[in-house]
Amino acid sequence: MAAVRERDAFVNLLLPSLLAERGLSGRDAALATELAAGTVRLWGLYDAIVADLVERPLDELDPRLLDILRLGCHQLLSMRTPSHAAVSTSVDLVKTRIGRRPAGLANAVLRRVSSRDVDAWVDAVAPARSADPLGHLAVRHSHPRWIVDALHDALGGDIDETERLLAADNDPPAVTLVARPGLATQEELLVEGATRGDWSPYAVRLAGGNPAELPAVREGRAGVQDEGSQVVAMTLADAPLDGPDARWLDLCAGPGGKAALLAGLAEQRDAIVVAGDRQPHRASLVARTVERFAAARVVVADGTQPAWGESVFDRVLVDAPCTGLGALRRRPEARWRRRPTDLDGLTRLQGALLDAAVRSVRPGGLVAYATCSPHLAETREIVEAQRHRSDVDLVDPRALWPAIPDQDAPWLQLWPHRHGTDAMFVAVLRRR
Repeated sequence: MAAVRERDAFVNLLLPSLLAERGLSGRDAALATELAAGTVRLWGLYDAIVADLVERPLDELDPRLLDILRLGCHQLLSMRTPSHAAVSTSVDLVKTRIGRRPAGLANAVLRRVSSRDVDAWVDAVAPARSADPLGHLAVRHSHPRWIVDALHDALGGDIDETERLLAADNDPPAVTLVARPGLATQEELLVEGATRGDWSPYAVRLAGGNPAELPAVREGRAGVQDEGSQVVAMTLADAPLDGPDARWLDLCAGPGGKAALLAGLAEQRDAIVVAGDRQPHRASLVARTVERFAAARVVVADGTQPAWGESVFDRVLVDAPCTGLGALRRRPEARWRRRPTDLDGLTRLQGALLDAAVRSVRPGGLVAYATCSPHLAETREIVEAQRHRSDVDLVDPRALWPAIPDQDAPWLQLWPHRHGTDAMFVAVLRRR
């Protein structure tokens, strides 16, 4: 919790190493994971509750005390921890980490928290649904209001579906693996309790456990990758293309998951994939991820000013940097870090990357533009801006995915509550 707050750490990246360091596994690891990730998901709601119970602004509390109060709220309101255990362990933690004096405040606050269930607390601290439905959902499902507004817009103003999406954002996602083509198979990953993915022929969903314990994952022949990300890479690889099909580009490849899937597919077609990233450390991550593929070439390059010139590639993927609002299930801390002001810089970058991608692809070649965000400013509006160019046509990718339901536009928009994936967006353009 302190690392998330102080160092912008991600729970899903930091926690596994801490669990290994402390020797926690099984039920203990699961408990620690739920405490950390669950509290981060819901700390907007918990802060509203704590703010209702203390007499001073939350930013005047010791941040360590506030973290412990959030953890206590999560145990009391969202877990099966007995009330006396949640209160006493929280108070003991305050005494150990901070001191005896603030322990009295923690005891008083958490005992009052335990006097109501979560629905009663929502009614107490959230705007009335009848007066402000989106404000009510923002508190109930612990999302910043501006994100709720954006998701509501992306869903066409459907309030009930917006609530289903917000609820899905707070459900811990299943761990999904990708069997990298040419290196592993779905069958190899179908351990006890695992199931095949719904959309990708390379996807396997685990019922639990540590994926690193699987030999194929340890050896880099398989990896952890959301099924929506697999759909994005396959959309670029499988879209019909006239003419040569030997040179592919992943313009923003770090950390390399999509590049590895593309490399496996490219090797089957005697093609190569150039995977670029402007940050050397991210390019290093890509190199480690694709090291088993002879078809992969990794470069450090600014995707907005590519050094390779124009009309070089047959297929180009732009997996653009974005707000990440489509992956709030697995990166819950992003909802508290992002600001509406981030959009201006991100959308300028997204437009510049897509422009560069169109220049990089040959006439007749294809560009797939993808984001892990459903925000209209990062998805449809970026693509619509390109449709005014005289040298670009929009290619409808839905024919590639006839089994994926609920698609009503000439692009794909996946959703956690509809498809069980991150909210990935992908559009395909052909250069004339």
